Amino acid sequence: MTQSKTSPTRQRMRILFFSLAAALTLAACATSVAQPEEAGNTNALDRTAMQPQQAGDSYYSTAAAEVNKRAGEGFAPGAKNVILFVGDGMGVSTVTAGRIYAGQQKGLDGESYRLAMESLPYSAFSKTYSHDSQVADSASTATAMMSGVKTLSRTVGLRSGVAFGNCASIEGQETDSLFELAEAAGLATGIVSTARITHATPAATYAESASRNWEDDTEVGETGCKDIARQLVEWPAGDGFEVILGGGRGTFLPPSVTDPETGQPAGRRADGENLVEAWLSGGDDRTYVYDQAGFDAIDFASAGKVLGLFEPSHMQWELDRAEDKAGEPSLAELTTAAITRLSQDQDGYVLLVEGGRIDHGHHATNAARALGDTAALDEAVAAALAMTNASDTLIIVTADHSHTLTIAGYPVRGNDILGKVAYGPGGLARADDGKPYTTLGYANGSTGCKPGAENCAREDLTNVDTTDKDFHQQALVFSGSETHAGEDVPVYASGPGAELIRGTIEQNEIFHVMGRASGLIAYED
Repeated sequence: MTQSKTSPTRQRMRILFFSLAAALTLAACATSVAQPEEAGNTNALDRTAMQPQQAGDSYYSTAAAEVNKRAGEGFAPGAKNVILFVGDGMGVSTVTAGRIYAGQQKGLDGESYRLAMESLPYSAFSKTYSHDSQVADSASTATAMMSGVKTLSRTVGLRSGVAFGNCASIEGQETDSLFELAEAAGLATGIVSTARITHATPAATYAESASRNWEDDTEVGETGCKDIARQLVEWPAGDGFEVILGGGRGTFLPPSVTDPETGQPAGRRADGENLVEAWLSGGDDRTYVYDQAGFDAIDFASAGKVLGLFEPSHMQWELDRAEDKAGEPSLAELTTAAITRLSQDQDGYVLLVEGGRIDHGHHATNAARALGDTAALDEAVAAALAMTNASDTLIIVTADHSHTLTIAGYPVRGNDILGKVAYGPGGLARADDGKPYTTLGYANGSTGCKPGAENCAREDLTNVDTTDKDFHQQALVFSGSETHAGEDVPVYASGPGAELIRGTIEQNEIFHVMGRASGLIAYED
């Protein structure tokens, strides 16, 4: 695996080149986002607002009307930059447990501790159902936030008229994401995730797929549709992402390439194409990295573009990151790097940062890792707040959906959030079966009694260290994997337009808040 490197001297020389090229890009890129309709008016940010192709969708227009109502006649766009943080699966119970966990990890009173995200002055609850699901998945919920429409679960970047897994049904159901509109307006864009960069949430910024599973060509089969990895590399919006940082290099590579970390076949692409090399061929300003050393060598205060794919699949959980021999950056480091690079663009930027593995910890009924990644996301939020100015940067922190994590049992204040319920020193609470139980549990998951099992009894946790990161909380209903939950999720916001985040809102209204605040989207008054 090779990596393209650009010397600091060459980078400085290219700054002038890109400044000159920017004017040409602004003139040309308006046609790159499926011909969005221009409103013809220039707003206070000197941006020509556009209408995306999904503007006629009923979900879109209803959400737009609600946001317009809250904005009122005197509202003026003021968000030069927009940063959307998504904690995948970070429901209310995860925020609460994550707050206590983060505080206790710092040796503080966890119950009264305050997460960085909780310091944002505006908040709301977001309703996360999809077009066809009471309890939704990450693909449809991410599409709601990125494109302003509700759609079918398991589909990405498309309207609700699509049929899951049906390639032919895509035509006429396409959308323009906020990131595509930003590129059309000449802004810089970036995506950061601890999941595969082709996974549902980051994919919703650039891809249109009738199945979220079509991450590489082996999943697409003979449908004739482009896989999500190829869509990223061939993304036609503007001049493309300035920063792409996350996991999932396996979806970009064929088995003939050897992975630099594992020594095994790097990917499974059946077409034999090396999409990393294809991305690098897009310009001499491009750099690809796959480990901590490569990441540390990048000058992010430059005009270059960076693709960082730090794992064959998802990145490490935060609690396991130190064990990675090659090393990989933390989510806070990735966020800092992305903001540093995107800030070089004087026209502003739009950035997605996803804590993607909170969700995976919950699916495994492994609260320690889920909370570790929740704390890591919050560190990234803190880093962003320290690097940006609330006068020109809208920051929104939310979740795509919740999980079935529960916090219960009357534990004494200060009890380890990962521990067994205790009423006081030495006083473990016991259930009716006479056994202790943990404060955190799950409504369903793979750590309960299997149906039909003989003499099924709950495990006695008396001598079990439930604070160990490998401990899996007990679940009430046995299922192969813990599921998502359907309750509303929190939304926190600061910066220009943050006041539009209030009350109980539809999830697709988040798109319209970002679009209104940034002046990227045209609305009728």
